[in-house]
Amino acid sequence: MARIILHADMDAFFAAVEQRDRPELRGQPVVVGSPPDQRGVVAASSYEARRFGIHSAMPSREAGRRCPHAVFLPPDMKRYARVSRQVMAIFGRFTPLVEPVSIDEAFLDVTGAQRLFGDGAAIAARIRQAVKAETQLTVSVGVAANKFLAKLASDMHKPDGLTVVPADPAAIRAFLAPLPVGRMWGVGKVSERVLTRAGFHTIADIQRAPPSHLARLLGHDAAAHLYALAHGEDARTVEVTWDEKSISRENTFLDDVTDVALLERTLVDLVEDVGRRLRKAGKYAGLAKLKLRWKNFTTFTRQVPLVPPRCDDYSLRAAAQELFAAEKLLAPVRLIGFGVGQLTLQSAGQLNLFETAGQPVRVEAVSRTVDTIRKKYGAAAILSAEAKHTQPALKKKELLARKKLTPGTSAKSDAEGG
Repeated sequence: MARIILHADMDAFFAAVEQRDRPELRGQPVVVGSPPDQRGVVAASSYEARRFGIHSAMPSREAGRRCPHAVFLPPDMKRYARVSRQVMAIFGRFTPLVEPVSIDEAFLDVTGAQRLFGDGAAIAARIRQAVKAETQLTVSVGVAANKFLAKLASDMHKPDGLTVVPADPAAIRAFLAPLPVGRMWGVGKVSERVLTRAGFHTIADIQRAPPSHLARLLGHDAAAHLYALAHGEDARTVEVTWDEKSISRENTFLDDVTDVALLERTLVDLVEDVGRRLRKAGKYAGLAKLKLRWKNFTTFTRQVPLVPPRCDDYSLRAAAQELFAAEKLLAPVRLIGFGVGQLTLQSAGQLNLFETAGQPVRVEAVSRTVDTIRKKYGAAAILSAEAKHTQPALKKKELLARKKLTPGTSAKSDAEGG
C-alpha cells in the first residue's frame, strides 16, 4: 500500500492562542516576543501583523518600527504547551504514528488508518474539523506520499488550508517545478546562493540538470539528495520516538556587555541549566559549544569534544570556560550561549588514561544531588564556587541588563536575527 503522510501545522500558533483567549485582540496585529523597546526577537506574529512584513526571528525593534500599533505580548510557553498537548492528542486519535516536529507541527503516517477514516484528504479534513471544534484554532494540513511533499503542501494555502499533492510521478514533478530552490529540504542560505549563481532558480532547473553538474557544485551526496527531492522522492519515515539531538541555552542582553565578570557568571548559569536538562533526559554529551554574538550581530560558535561523553556540571563548566578564555572580546557582547551535542546513552564511567578511577561517577553523582536539592529548595539553595566568587561583582544595573534565558534545541535552529 502506498504511504500517505500528513504534515499538520498550526496557523500562527502562539499569536492565535493569544487571540483566542483575549477576544479584544482578534483582528489586531499581535506579536509574541520581546517588547519593541528591548533587545530580542519575534517568536510569532498574527496574520494581521504579517501584512506589515513582520515574521518570526525578526528583531522586535524592527517589528515595532514596521507596525507601531501592534500589540506585543510576552510568550506564555506553559499555556502554549497545554494547547499543544491537546492538539497532539487529537492527531493521536487518527493514527498512533505521530512525529511531533515542534510544539505546533507534526507528521502523521495515516497509511493504515484509511479503512477507518477514508483516504488522506478525508482524514486531513476530519483532523482540521476536530482541531477547530475542540481548540477554536486552525491547522493547515498537507497530504502526500512522503514527508518532503507533505511539508511543502501544508504551507501552500495557509491559514486553515488543505493541500493534496498528486500521487502520479509526472504530476509530482509538475507540482514541484515552479517552486524556488530555497523551498527544498536541506537548502540553506549558503547553498541557495551557490545554486542561484549557477543558474538554478526553481526546482524545475534541478530536475533538468545533469547530476554530475550538481555534484561539481555541491558534492556528490548533496547533489544526489537534491536531485531525489526535485523528483519528489523522500524515503524518510515518520519517527514516533523523537529524540533531542542537542540541548542549548542562550542569553540576549538588553545592553551590550563588556564586563567579563557578568559574561562569566551568565555562562555559568547557562551551563548549569544545560547540565540539568541533560541529566533529566538521561543523556551524556560528547560535544560542548560556545556561542557569542557581537554588537554588530557578527556571530560565531566554538566547540570542544568531551571524551568520554559527560553530563556533570564540572566537566561542562570546564569546557565552557576553556572555550570562553580562548576568545578575545573584540567588541561588546550582545548574546552568549552554551550548548551540548552528540548526545548518547553512554555511561560516564568509561575512563580515559588520564582520569582517576571513579572521578566521573563521583562528580556526576554530586551534580544529580544538587539537582535534587535545587528542585526541592529552589535554584539559590546551592551556588557554585564560580557563582559565589562572581556574584558580588555584578552591579544592580548589570543584573537588570540580564534577560530571561531562552531555550534552544536541534528541532528548531537558533534565530539569528537579534
